[in-house]
Amino acid sequence: MNPDRSVLHTPLCDLLECDLPILLAGMGGVARAELAAAVAKGGGFPTLGMVREAPDLIETEIKALRAATDCAFAVNLIPAATDPDLLDAQIERCLDLGVRAFSFFWDVVPEAVGRVKSAGCRLIHQVGTIEAARAAVAEGADVLIAQGLEAGGHVHGRTAAFALAARVLAETRLPVVISGGIADGEGLADALDLGAAGVQCGTAFLATVEAFAHDYHKMRIVKSDGSDTLLTDAFVLNWPRGAAVRVLRNSVTDALGEHLLGHDPDALPCEPIAWDEGVPRLRFSTDSPLRTTTGNLEEMALYAGQGAGRIGEVVPAAVRLNRIADEAATLLAQRRSVRNVEKGTA
Repeated sequence: MNPDRSVLHTPLCDLLECDLPILLAGMGGVARAELAAAVAKGGGFPTLGMVREAPDLIETEIKALRAATDCAFAVNLIPAATDPDLLDAQIERCLDLGVRAFSFFWDVVPEAVGRVKSAGCRLIHQVGTIEAARAAVAEGADVLIAQGLEAGGHVHGRTAAFALAARVLAETRLPVVISGGIADGEGLADALDLGAAGVQCGTAFLATVEAFAHDYHKMRIVKSDGSDTLLTDAFVLNWPRGAAVRVLRNSVTDALGEHLLGHDPDALPCEPIAWDEGVPRLRFSTDSPLRTTTGNLEEMALYAGQGAGRIGEVVPAAVRLNRIADEAATLLAQRRSVRNVEKGTA
């Protein structure tokens, strides 16, 4: 018997026009149209990861997503880590194509927020600190994503996801989504019990058939027990100094010893170790291995959150989405039953 998923419906679902309060993280390079469409068709809310991508590629991915589904979606950009001219061209192309929702990350850039808001678009802003949350609210964000240090990829703050979310929830009436280490229904159930409007998952969807990540990256996640992730700013080429990422251990991080943080991108060597259709990928760059990547994949940034230990196989995105939803619905129903019994015996 299928669990009653109505317990999962939150105002976020109505705002973003999706059935389930589960967001696909806008993972650069990985969250392309194929994965976004699979998440949308499964009832979740998809975000295209278009960080620093050329406007032409953004247009190609948007058109491919729309050809696959008419579901709502967002485009993820990072204003604070993108050349202003490129960012201007990215936003302009998205608006020309009728994009109605954006997802921003890292420092709040008022000019970028104002531009998409003045165009009538919804803005989802991911933050890693309470200060960034306040700034996003002040600039007019519609949804906040509280990202904890458990998250894979670029990590903005140093607070655990649920602790940060609790602080954000105490200060705003906006829908708050929790991101970081969530890979199953228990995480979603815990988030909704806390009062959050939903969750965002990255690693859980990276290890799916439709993700544009390389199979090597996917299998490293499957083999992980969750304890082999670490936070480092060694993979910082192409990003501002001090931008830490959570990755799986590899030979590059092992060679760093205890020196995981404090790296200056200007002091790191620019040595090609892999290629994407002829484009070199450098050791210490933020690039992760994609389907098109060849070369020394082991030394690249293998992004993964601490929830990797709960991922045991590569499956279609809809399968993972349904497992998360069904498990969460079952747990919430059980918890509600227990609370009702406790009230009755009090």
